Amino acid sequence: MPGLRKCAAAVQTTIGYASAVHDDYQVPTALFFVPAGVFFAIFLVSFAFDRRKVRNGLYLFFALVFLVGASLMALASKSLAVAEFVLISLLFLFLLMILVLAVFLVANGVTMIRREGRRLANLLSLAAGLGIFAYIGLRALANSVQWTPLQATMDAIGAVISYVSLLFMCFLLYSFVYGRIWHRRAVDFVVVLGSGLIGSRVPPLLASRLDRGRAVFDAQRAKGRDPVLVTSGGQGPGEDLPEARAMADYLIDKGVPEDRILVEDQSRSTEENLRFSKAIMQQHRPKYRCVVVTNNYHVMRAATIARKGKVNGQVLGSPTARYFWPSATIREFVAVFLSHKIVNFCICAFLIITNVLPALQDG
Repeated sequence: MPGLRKCAAAVQTTIGYASAVHDDYQVPTALFFVPAGVFFAIFLVSFAFDRRKVRNGLYLFFALVFLVGASLMALASKSLAVAEFVLISLLFLFLLMILVLAVFLVANGVTMIRREGRRLANLLSLAAGLGIFAYIGLRALANSVQWTPLQATMDAIGAVISYVSLLFMCFLLYSFVYGRIWHRRAVDFVVVLGSGLIGSRVPPLLASRLDRGRAVFDAQRAKGRDPVLVTSGGQGPGEDLPEARAMADYLIDKGVPEDRILVEDQSRSTEENLRFSKAIMQQHRPKYRCVVVTNNYHVMRAATIARKGKVNGQVLGSPTARYFWPSATIREFVAVFLSHKIVNFCICAFLIITNVLPALQDG
């Protein structure tokens, strides 16, 4: 792929230059790590200010990227050949990972259709995998026919894919980090977000949230605190009763005292879940502190919604079936991407114009 070849050549040139500068001017190797340290410091400050910001993932990602780059430059100052070998190995692994990812997404998409049906949300992993194969095929065709309009189009598509992929990697990285941070502070409420019933039955996905919420509730009580569980979810199509009521019954059957449960049964979306639950919590305790429980794929978006809604609490994730996770995660990323659509679409438009315009001028 030309883009990767250009990237490899640029990095090799940078590594060679760094090695030459180090040899000629005795630049301290530690200076190579300054950019990584700067981004990590920005990440720590932003994380301390509000860990629910999605942009924290960008800071952490670039800190890691500069750390890898600095490590290669430091290695090049000792042995340029070894640094180039490591770089080529990393690029090869990256290419292999793309192919493996495409195969996995297609296989996962087939599993999703077989187990969950043909709803649009269930087709996302299949569409992503097929999209990767389509781009690779069209890119190879553009390189072989050497037709300028097709090459320019593929360059523009490649630039947009690279930008979206960068955001997706940052989203995944920070979702992984944020979802595994245990919140040790005392809380007044544990809010469990609904995800849908099957008739009147709590399905495994929702049961996972409720079990995690009950675990947090029990852990708080074991420390001498007295939190209240809030079940949040209205009655949707095909449901025999409000979701929050079924969730409360599930928790009571698991041993949670009925008087330690509050029911919010009017919401139809995550935004309403959090807004209506916030009103209930403020009514009972104006200066409340809470923990919101959802599935791990939903943690980051729920956290951003909680931040925008000024909900005083962090978000915890519960386990999700492995086959369900890829499509659900892609869906959550798309929602976060579209929540900043003006900025993202402007950047995508700029990338398309800067790749297509030179080809039109040459034509």
